[in-house]
Amino acid sequence: MKYKVIIAGLIISGLLTSCQDFGEDFFDTPAQSTLGDEIIFSNAELAQGAVDGIKVSFGEEQSYRGRLLAYQGLNTDTEWLLASSIEGAKSDLVTYNARPDNTEMNSPKNAWAMMYEGIERANLCIRGLRTYGNVKSNKQLGQLLGEALTLRAIYYADLLRNWGDVPVRFVPVVTSTIYIPKTNRDETYKQLIADLAEASTLVGWPNETSATNSTERVNKAFVKSFRARLAMMASGYQQYPDGVRRSTDPELSVAKMYKLALEECRSVIASGSAHLEPTFEGLWKKYNQEIVTAGGESLWEIPFGDTRGRMLFTLAVKHDTSDQFQQMGASKGGVNGPLPFVFYDYDQVDTRRDVTCVPYKWGTAVSGKAKQELTDLQTWYFGKYRFEWMNRIVTAPNDDGLNKIYMRYAEVLLIAAEAANELEGPGAAAGYLKEIRRRAFAPADQAVKVDAYVDGLTGKDAMFNAIVEENKYEFTGEMERKYSLIRWNLLKIKLDEAKVKMTDLKARSGNYQDVPSTLYYKYEDDGITLDIYGLNRGEIQAPTGYTSKAWDKLEDNKITTLYKTGIDPDKRQFWPIWQTFIDNSNGQLVNDWVIGN
Repeated sequence: MKYKVIIAGLIISGLLTSCQDFGEDFFDTPAQSTLGDEIIFSNAELAQGAVDGIKVSFGEEQSYRGRLLAYQGLNTDTEWLLASSIEGAKSDLVTYNARPDNTEMNSPKNAWAMMYEGIERANLCIRGLRTYGNVKSNKQLGQLLGEALTLRAIYYADLLRNWGDVPVRFVPVVTSTIYIPKTNRDETYKQLIADLAEASTLVGWPNETSATNSTERVNKAFVKSFRARLAMMASGYQQYPDGVRRSTDPELSVAKMYKLALEECRSVIASGSAHLEPTFEGLWKKYNQEIVTAGGESLWEIPFGDTRGRMLFTLAVKHDTSDQFQQMGASKGGVNGPLPFVFYDYDQVDTRRDVTCVPYKWGTAVSGKAKQELTDLQTWYFGKYRFEWMNRIVTAPNDDGLNKIYMRYAEVLLIAAEAANELEGPGAAAGYLKEIRRRAFAPADQAVKVDAYVDGLTGKDAMFNAIVEENKYEFTGEMERKYSLIRWNLLKIKLDEAKVKMTDLKARSGNYQDVPSTLYYKYEDDGITLDIYGLNRGEIQAPTGYTSKAWDKLEDNKITTLYKTGIDPDKRQFWPIWQTFIDNSNGQLVNDWVIGN
């Protein structure tokens, strides 16, 4: 059963009546707590209400719920906004053409503001728990301090990866700190990494305590894994005002950060407190069924109430109308999807392929019942998100309430593989990569597709390139790819490769010359499920009893607008700070990388 994040009445309203109007004053001086910090933060039940309040900011209308999760991480060499070719504010956000006055984002209540609201709430909780919580002797209060530190790190990490350098406060706002300039991100990374080291000593392993039996509460496996992710980000390539480069801070060197990341990943792996789900499809069915028991593959999830999240609303296989699976209304899901060649890049027997890439939608319902209908070559949907896999029928018009998996165990294995390859060589990485691939292939295929394939990666470069590809096969549709491409210094390179791949797919040339141009379909006995022939390479012989459909629509303007013509994505790795926050920063904030063409 899902845990619900609720503002705990007077507790949160008393603590958090500050930070309500970021458009006018950017930050306001916090009001004093109605109940008093000493009372709240010395009592585990009251303190939990306050820490839960930190998470409320994820679910506000223009925060993660309705803005950040809909656009962040797009477009990549695997994922895009399906309407990227349509001019407008939405496509500008993902085609690397975002401007400070973008009408989809330039709002005083937007994600930027809500993230700082969450940070201020975290700062208040951290101060209160440190001052009154006796966290060394009270494990419940220690757990809450660890959660607050981690939640603050999540907000800041997402600010860093979407905006680069940002203003940073690690204590509650006072009058003198309302207006501050951006902080060097290297300093921010170091503080977050230190905070997570402390948090990992305070929170329990998954299912170690009652507080860590749900993926909606922070646990030690997640904190350590997240710390590893931040270490890789901090030492990776990224855009600075003087160009794309690694940090020059010796504390954030590849040698130090990769060592830290590998140690943290190995600690999580050795703990046995998390594991891959037995099957890839089972993982995503479990997710859509909203099973949040800790100790599996999902390490932590952004928790949404039943009428707050928009994961399916945005990312699910499309439903043209209300039907037997959802009652939200017309045209739900199908806003984003995989690039059309991604399906064909998978090995044909990779079980992740058909879960990740779906070539159909649910059409107009007749007598309340819809059936699957083929789309076209340029329109694929993410099969990881499906109303039809839920245990409930969503009726709210805009919000489905499905959580966002923020990090899962598969990423731990791939970070371990990458760091081990860099520091110790491909032999040290092989076991982690094999574990990922073993889940992806049936036992009969593993000798070739797992063991022989990985054992053949004898050089460091070969192993690294394989890890880059494995990330694609594992995480397409989770909007993590962009940030990995950035830290690998592969963003524009892979985007340009994707354009070539789409051009070749359209022409059925190069690596896609054996992709069929016609699909054949009929319906299963249930009358709603498609039986499709022609999706696999080389399936060209027309079967008896099937209906044909041309499978060749891939428009040039779809290909060319993966990123906007004339734009260099490596000079637009981040969104600009929105104009409303620039205007209300008392001259402290500027966008100091390329905004014009």
